[in-house]
Amino acid sequence: MKALTLVQAVNDALLVEMRLNPNIIVYGEDVGVEGGVFRATTGLQKEFGDKRCFDSPLAESALAGTAVGMSVLGLKPVIEMQFSGFAWPAFNQIISHVARFRNRTRGAMTTDMVIRMPYGGGIRALEHHSESMEAIWAHIPGIKVVIPSNPYDAKGLLIAAMRHADPVIFMEPKRLYRSIKQEVPDDAYTIEIGKAKIVTAGSDLTLLSYGAQMKEAVEATFQLKTRGISVELIDLRTISPIDKKTIIASVKKTGRFLVVHEGPQSYGIGGELVSTVTENCFTDLFAPPARMSSPDITPPLPRGERLYLISTDMIVNKIMELINYRP
Repeated sequence: MKALTLVQAVNDALLVEMRLNPNIIVYGEDVGVEGGVFRATTGLQKEFGDKRCFDSPLAESALAGTAVGMSVLGLKPVIEMQFSGFAWPAFNQIISHVARFRNRTRGAMTTDMVIRMPYGGGIRALEHHSESMEAIWAHIPGIKVVIPSNPYDAKGLLIAAMRHADPVIFMEPKRLYRSIKQEVPDDAYTIEIGKAKIVTAGSDLTLLSYGAQMKEAVEATFQLKTRGISVELIDLRTISPIDKKTIIASVKKTGRFLVVHEGPQSYGIGGELVSTVTENCFTDLFAPPARMSSPDITPPLPRGERLYLISTDMIVNKIMELINYRP
């Protein structure tokens, strides 16, 4: 075991699995010589050579398109979109080919690739660098969407993604890249894709989040505990497919539900989860299920970022509102 940051855990997952699977090919913009803009691929080219870890042109569509060909011919491409906001030129390849190949060939072929992309705000970045648009990817049938919130999960989920039989979009919360360290096993291990984690058991309210926003959710849970409020905190981990079973069971126990995510509210993950809870737990609820998100605007430039992201105090206040709700 060793203490790793989240970005080090991503690097370790790639290193461990590339040693085990010679078909894994890692490439993207600056991932080879420089080791990626966040250094997530540091050392891979040195160990595996420039045929298994190499730099690509600044062409996201070509990244995804070449990975389609590699994967159907038996390789396992792991490509990096330098920032999630740069991925849109590849959208046609992803929605038209990556997501559909298993269906198109009636199961004869699959594009079992991994598409890594740092996402979200919190690092005072420039335009197109701070988007949290996971709901768009989750809306595409045929693709799994995974978002870790800590180093241990990052390694286990990324290895699981590299062993998965279908394409996985692996979104990495970059404001958590170096914010914490956690003990991570040296060897390969996997965390089941599609399975949420109950971080803290509770009885008064179910609080669900994922990715970067888990930091504030954990802090809010701790603060409320000092007030005698018992929160059941769930880390969703996988955005698509959603672990509805775990969520429904929790809400039936607590009777209250709040989901917190960084992305825009309209047509987002929060709305999907509130619908799930309403449809399955309506008669168990003591208060209307609620969602908290960033506003429906383009992420602001650095000076306005603190007004855009959800704070711990905002979560605490919303939970107290739900606890005190009376019809």
